[in-house]
Amino acid sequence: MTDSSVEIQGRTLKLSNLEKVLYPATGFNKKDVIDYYVRIAPAIVPHLAGRPLTRKRYPDGVEGEPFFEKNAPMHRPDWVKTTPIWSRHNRRTIHYVLADDLPTLVWLANLAALELHPSLSLASDVECPTDMVFDLDPGPPANIVQCCQVGLWLREIFEHFRLKSFPKTSGSKGLQVYVPLNTPTTYDSTKLFSHALAQLLEHEHPDLVLSEMSKHARVGKIFVDWSQNDEHKTTIGVYSLRAREHPTVSTPVSWDEVERALKKKDPNLLVFEASQAVARFEKLGDLFEPLLELKQKLPDPKAGVPAVSEQPVEIAAQADKNDSPPTAPRKQSGGKKKRE
Repeated sequence: MTDSSVEIQGRTLKLSNLEKVLYPATGFNKKDVIDYYVRIAPAIVPHLAGRPLTRKRYPDGVEGEPFFEKNAPMHRPDWVKTTPIWSRHNRRTIHYVLADDLPTLVWLANLAALELHPSLSLASDVECPTDMVFDLDPGPPANIVQCCQVGLWLREIFEHFRLKSFPKTSGSKGLQVYVPLNTPTTYDSTKLFSHALAQLLEHEHPDLVLSEMSKHARVGKIFVDWSQNDEHKTTIGVYSLRAREHPTVSTPVSWDEVERALKKKDPNLLVFEASQAVARFEKLGDLFEPLLELKQKLPDPKAGVPAVSEQPVEIAAQADKNDSPPTAPRKQSGGKKKRE
């Protein structure tokens, strides 16, 4: 069966081309994509609800040409919620989708919106980010192992300020660290603070860290992308699929798992496919749940920022320069982009 009509929470949806393969390397098809988002919905919907959502759609699969979509499609069910946001750049109003419930999530999956990029702000206050984020992006031959080291240095700085931080995989090559705020702030404040921390890390560890994008200087280093803290940008949402060769997921992890991957020098310890992400949620719950309500305040900008550990990056923490980046996840036992 390639087409189907289903009722979800009182909403009728027409699903099409269910057997269409979207991940050719694994045979993962649209039905599998929809099934994943249905099973992970209890975890992902709370993190999407109320937030302007940018979608990256892959109608011809991950090997085809994708496109970003900000405006809600004209032909959409009347029950799909949207929020109007004025775009100063384009001098027009953009009607973003609000993925507030399971029917909307399934509708998006049926449109092959594989990647979901929510705003750091709620639609009710688009100028106030609820989180501060650091996107740790490795330049080959560095990989997520070195991102783990940089992430742990970030955590050390946050602990000095008594701020809790939470890591997740990007689902692609890197690691992302979130600091929940849920208190009045501005993007100017989060950007200023995150930029200062990125510069500090670069100063303390110039052989491994970059705080500014520089392609020619990226080799073997970790770019600490602080610029995602911007109302015009978005970061891949937690639990979102990624358009990689395998259906990997941006997965929340514990700091213990980050330390283990660093110690074992094994990037595959932090690669999770769709079925593994669901299994982890069923076993561990939502490791990103604190981001929804934990209230924290940024420190005074005039407060001193501590130096991070002076210990050099151990050779054991470095990926073998002869190793190629991982292409397949480990086996599981048992079973902003700029806002227009």
